Amino acid sequence: MNLQAYAETHEVTNQPPPFEGINLYRLDLPLQDWIARQGGGWAEARLDTYGALAGGPLLEAGVLANQNKPLLRSHDRYGHRIDQVDFHPAYHQLMAAAIEHGIPSLPWSEPGPGAHVARAGLMYLHNQADAGTSCPLTMTFASVPAIRLQPEIAEQWLPKILARTYDPANRPLAQKAGATIGMAMTEKQGGTDVRANTTRAYPVGAPGPGQAYELVGHKWFCSAPMCDAFLTLAQTEKGLSCFLLPRHRPDGTRNAFHIQRLKDKLGNWSNASSEVEYRGALAWMVGEEGRGVPTIIEMVAMTRFDCMVGSSSLMRQALSQALHHCAHRQVGGRPLTEQPLMQNVLADLALESEAALALTLRMGRALDSLADEREATFARLVTAVGKYWICKRAPNAIYEASECMGGAGYVEESILPRLYREAPVNSIWEGSGNVQCLDVLRALSKEPGVLDALFDELGDGHGDARLKAAIARLKADCRDREDIQYRARQLTEDIAVALQAGLLLEAGNAAVSDAFIASRLESRGRAHGTLPRGLDIDALLARSAPHLV
Repeated sequence: MNLQAYAETHEVTNQPPPFEGINLYRLDLPLQDWIARQGGGWAEARLDTYGALAGGPLLEAGVLANQNKPLLRSHDRYGHRIDQVDFHPAYHQLMAAAIEHGIPSLPWSEPGPGAHVARAGLMYLHNQADAGTSCPLTMTFASVPAIRLQPEIAEQWLPKILARTYDPANRPLAQKAGATIGMAMTEKQGGTDVRANTTRAYPVGAPGPGQAYELVGHKWFCSAPMCDAFLTLAQTEKGLSCFLLPRHRPDGTRNAFHIQRLKDKLGNWSNASSEVEYRGALAWMVGEEGRGVPTIIEMVAMTRFDCMVGSSSLMRQALSQALHHCAHRQVGGRPLTEQPLMQNVLADLALESEAALALTLRMGRALDSLADEREATFARLVTAVGKYWICKRAPNAIYEASECMGGAGYVEESILPRLYREAPVNSIWEGSGNVQCLDVLRALSKEPGVLDALFDELGDGHGDARLKAAIARLKADCRDREDIQYRARQLTEDIAVALQAGLLLEAGNAAVSDAFIASRLESRGRAHGTLPRGLDIDALLARSAPHLV
């Protein structure tokens, strides 16, 4: 008997084609619409170019950069301390593309209407290819407002920070074409409570802003330790102060900045996060002595905004993957995208994704308009509201997208496990959920004009009775001061959902806004996929489904 004829066990069928070589900008109609709506439409050609990169070579590079984690070489083979972190070439490919396209620099080097919105769109695309490199990109971008507070330091550093040249060489600033900036705030004993920091700063000569100090102490988290300099906090005679600490001293020698180990993290694998020690590390004071927290908050506000961008983009990539899979996967002779219960789940995820994007880019428009006092006040509140809510929603949305793909979404060959691991860091980094909610309470109770800015934005509910009723409840909850700290998460959530509903209504797409309000303000559903009856599900799917583009 010829057994060779029976050797083939099966033919591969009913599998989706690879999700690759796709322009992530052209794929994403909500992104196109919200970029234009918030003033970034002038950058469409740039976004289109980067969308092709992010869905093509950078998506492939993201896989490699995460499969090959960074490695610490504390010493060379002769025993000399070198504190060198080595990255896979794919990491450098991702960093180079982002810097060359202005992701860390665009709003500062090309200020104008829509600059922050356009830059957020670029980051939104990049983060779908790889979230790990977004960490040093974000910190470099966010460092600029803080560094500008010290003109003599800004004059030296900003030309290299804003340069669109990626230079990963480990050498002094004067020998480099471009520079990246990290940050190091938290310590073992304090975490979020940076007032408990024990690192000390000792003046080399005269004390004060712009002057040189030597720092002695540790930092429990220092992300991207191969950056060229770090904004960090240390105690002086007048209290906690902010410093810029470079990896090299002016004479070209290595600074006393020692990497103790790299963190073994849940996700964010392409990025190195570390524990470091300062053993007399030379640094320069930025801003007023004893005012380190207000100084570095200039940076933190921008990094929190990028947590919104990052979580929104992770949800979008997960949604795209799920839609792609379900469009090509048949069960019972029909594609999953044509089956009512799966349609409910996918449409609900599409709503979550678009609402997150809408609030994020509205925040971008506020950053573009900080000269307007109302917009600056609005940004103060929404930085915390948006970071809390969007970052909280991302992990569950990504999990649900993974479930849409069944076992195919659970294996490491899929991008979904990586997206799921990435999601929690945005909620934890730069102040976890409780920190954001307490910040919301501080803004509402202590900063003039915040409540007015919020309710001016919400108005009368844009003519929708359901939103109008939610706004009335929100006003009553804000006036009620009893056990308000206990209720802070609920209050923050209600603000976020009301703002999202208002933005979607104002945009004029009735299918999207009606579905969001019906499901978020009225429905009894808790899990994704519990949209109520009577919604235009086909319109929601057509707006976001990649197989229709």
